[in-house]
Amino acid sequence: MRIVVAGLPLLLLFVFTVPSFAQEAQQPEAIAEKMSFKLVRGLTNVVTGVVEIPKQSYLTVRDRGKIGYVVGPIKGGAMALYRTLLGAVETVFFMVPQPGYYDPMVNPEYVWQGWEKRPELVVIKETEPVEEGE
Repeated sequence: MRIVVAGLPLLLLFVFTVPSFAQEAQQPEAIAEKMSFKLVRGLTNVVTGVVEIPKQSYLTVRDRGKIGYVVGPIKGGAMALYRTLLGAVETVFFMVPQPGYYDPMVNPEYVWQGWEKRPELVVIKETEPVEEGE
């Protein structure tokens, strides 16, 4: 009975660790490429983070109307700080495969992406109901 109780955890450990050794390791070239993309993305976001201020101002005015003239620069300043700080984090930790597997920490990856109209922000104007018979 002692052998079964002592051997069961060892058997479970062996069964669950064997498949992990069977996985193919990534090629060093692929890892170096992903690291270099993460480094360049981080440096780019540090340098271009300030562009979020006019970008968010434009997008907020376009999507929300006149209130965007007030909200846009505030939102842009916050996004500029966010993009710059995350770019610095990606630059410093470019060798670490986090988050995901060298995935971008901010979406969209670069400030010049994401200018298209977002469907969830489209405002549908209500029309007056048309009575039947007209």
